[in-house]
Amino acid sequence: GWEGGYPEIVKENKLFEHYYQELKIVPEGEWDQFMGALREPLPATLRITGYKSHAKEILHCLKNKYFKELEDLEVDGQKVEVPQPLSWYPEELAWHTNLSRKILRKSPQLEKFHQFLVSETESGNISRQEAVSMIPPLLLNAHPHHKILDMCAAPGSKTTQLIEMLHADMNVPFPEGFVIANDVDNRRCYLLVHQAKRLGSPCIMVVNHDASCIPRLQVDVNGRKEILFYDRILCDVPCSGDGTMRKNVDVWKKWSALNSLQLHGLQLRIATRGAEQLVEGGRMVYSTCSLNPIEDEAVIASLLEKSEGALELADVSSELPGLKWVPGLSQWKVMTKDGQWFTSWDDVPHNRHTQIRPTMFPPKDPEKLQAMHLERCLRILPHHQNTGGFFVAVLVKKASMPWNKRPPKLQGELAEPRAPVPPSPAEPMAGCTSDTSELESKLAPGISDTGAVERAENMDSSGSKRDGVCGPPPSKKMKLFGFKEDPFVFIPEDDPLFPPIQKFYALDPSFPKTNLLTRTTEGKKRQLYMVSKELRNVLLNNSERMKVINTGIKVWCRNNSGEEFDCAFRLAQEGIYTLYPFINSRIITVSIEDVQVLLTQENPFFRKLSSEAYSQVKDMAKGSVVLKYEPDPTKPDTLQCPIVLCGWRGKASVRTFVPRNERLHYLRMMGLEVPVGKKREGAAAAPGAASPAEAEDGPGGGRAAG
Repeated sequence: GWEGGYPEIVKENKLFEHYYQELKIVPEGEWDQFMGALREPLPATLRITGYKSHAKEILHCLKNKYFKELEDLEVDGQKVEVPQPLSWYPEELAWHTNLSRKILRKSPQLEKFHQFLVSETESGNISRQEAVSMIPPLLLNAHPHHKILDMCAAPGSKTTQLIEMLHADMNVPFPEGFVIANDVDNRRCYLLVHQAKRLGSPCIMVVNHDASCIPRLQVDVNGRKEILFYDRILCDVPCSGDGTMRKNVDVWKKWSALNSLQLHGLQLRIATRGAEQLVEGGRMVYSTCSLNPIEDEAVIASLLEKSEGALELADVSSELPGLKWVPGLSQWKVMTKDGQWFTSWDDVPHNRHTQIRPTMFPPKDPEKLQAMHLERCLRILPHHQNTGGFFVAVLVKKASMPWNKRPPKLQGELAEPRAPVPPSPAEPMAGCTSDTSELESKLAPGISDTGAVERAENMDSSGSKRDGVCGPPPSKKMKLFGFKEDPFVFIPEDDPLFPPIQKFYALDPSFPKTNLLTRTTEGKKRQLYMVSKELRNVLLNNSERMKVINTGIKVWCRNNSGEEFDCAFRLAQEGIYTLYPFINSRIITVSIEDVQVLLTQENPFFRKLSSEAYSQVKDMAKGSVVLKYEPDPTKPDTLQCPIVLCGWRGKASVRTFVPRNERLHYLRMMGLEVPVGKKREGAAAAPGAASPAEAEDGPGGGRAAG
């Protein structure tokens, strides 16, 4: 292995080679390059978060500082390869490099670059993400007003891209759209929460459901309950993952055609469920990190066939200039785990019917097949642009799905037994489960919806579904598994907790106070969170049918001694960019030199600030403050992006409440290099900083803690 200590995996699998040579997924004459690329390590790729106003500053810092230092660098006698931008990713916001961890540790310059990447990743300004996984969100073409569903979201790299698209205009704290990010694995949902929280958005909700059974939600529209349909759906389904062989080398020895056969039914159910919940005119992206047409074109062809014209493949060939891909297949065969081939369902013996399904084959009718335009699917091959293998298809909904022509029932009706009308083939099954093979994390037991049943024609005479899964039992209430989350409790408009906050910070009358929530129904409220009004609508109307893991951003935290300062709550850095546009008091405008002092010293005295900042802070009452830096366009050599920090005005000094990695980020953007192991100058050591004896009482009742 790269790090040593592990036996080297032999990168050979004759059955894999035989399978894909027979299917002809690789253009003629390119097979050796294809296999050669699969045997090479995958380059690391990083993406600069595009919605933050300082993305350009990070890019400038990378190109003009860190990358320049690597240009003439040699390690062990070999010239270091400088990272290069991905040609197809907009605005040079994604880069790839062949630098391994082992090499990064061998040089002080590289170690400094590595520390920069780690710190910026933790603060949400850079995301480590495989190049091909950046493609689906780009092709989704999401805008700030779109309602977006990410069906299989963990670990969350694609979700963060979608959040960035919502916040394309940073001057709008609450875009109209939102992202509901779902994953079936309860534990992986918390990884998803961690990824999403770094971006500080009030428009993201993480939920825990089986994607093939994800509940149909409802919202209040002018006092009337309506079904929630999504403008954009990302359907990145569990897959066999043979496109990840460069990174997950275990695939070489574990690959089997059976993996795809086992997953096809689940993938089709998830895609069908997504198509049902897509609004007419909306766009759904289906993707896998598998090269196998059983998981790719077969799923798309079956979905198009059952949609009866309601769905069509979009031509996205011109949407990502610079991206190299090969068209989807229109013909393929099915192979069993022991190497037996079948070209049509009619050839499959009865004893194979539990393993091979009719939906795995191309449509028989040539005209129907041609009308599907499967060539519009995109297959990314590793040797074309030094990436992993990937498959993407973009679907547009033209009409309701055939089984959804009748308007769906709303809450109250959903729990009742259904009339004998054939419902959706993708309606959830009670207790539906799936094993995505050893190559993917195991899926948790499925979550039944509110009494849905499968279409009669999906059942054979034995009562088994045609994909080999048993039919559902009678309707019953949805079961929720995993850790029981704290409730999401919205603060009433007349809650006495809010007026002191509104007065202390002089909040604008337009501040949406009804969007504030807490996570407790008893005792003192310790923290206040905020969501957009659209997510508030979703939460209030679906509490019994949706398992929410997390939503909202923290905007205020309770002070133990807050009553002394006329307000029991101090500002939280996590939500300051959302909150700041509504605050009209407690704002201190600071210079770039002031920002450096505040971020490098623990409790600097007022006199350490510029005269402009000093004149603002000296007459201000004690308590939480906003520290705002506005760039000066006449000084292009200084930081050219605004900074908003939470702080505390004490008796004679002021300090910031900014997480360590975020603090290091701002200092680096100002050209200051701070060793990762070094802390802020302590109160006793910093010239001009308050000593421990002089440090005033902070929000915790003692010395202000960071």
